[in-house]
Amino acid sequence: MQERRKEPRKNLMAYTQVFDLYGGYQIGTLGDLTLKGAMVISEHTLEKNAELTLAIELPDLPDIQVTRITIPARVVWSQQDISPEYFNIGFEFNNPKPDQLKAIQAIIDNYEFRRDSPNYPIKPSPSK
Repeated sequence: MQERRKEPRKNLMAYTQVFDLYGGYQIGTLGDLTLKGAMVISEHTLEKNAELTLAIELPDLPDIQVTRITIPARVVWSQQDISPEYFNIGFEFNNPKPDQLKAIQAIIDNYEFRRDSPNYPIKPSPSK
């Protein structure tokens, strides 16, 4: 499949539940996130192009007072995960509002799993 994403995915290290707001059930947990969409890990698949309103439970975030954001989204893709009991579902956000974008950016800033090497002090080499 050709990669059409305009922003790099941000893998998260926070357990964040995602619900179908009007369906009243948990879709799954947030796997990765951008300002334009999200990937949710689920036990069930969803039909491509399905439109729903996501309710994303927010972890503790500095300067963000809300505990949940709701945002309209469309299912862009759904495929089986490497673990066959799960599915990965790609969502595209529909016209996110500035306060929603602020909360999404705060999640990314505070809970992104960073793969950068730590800046450890250099060990002295053994003397001969």
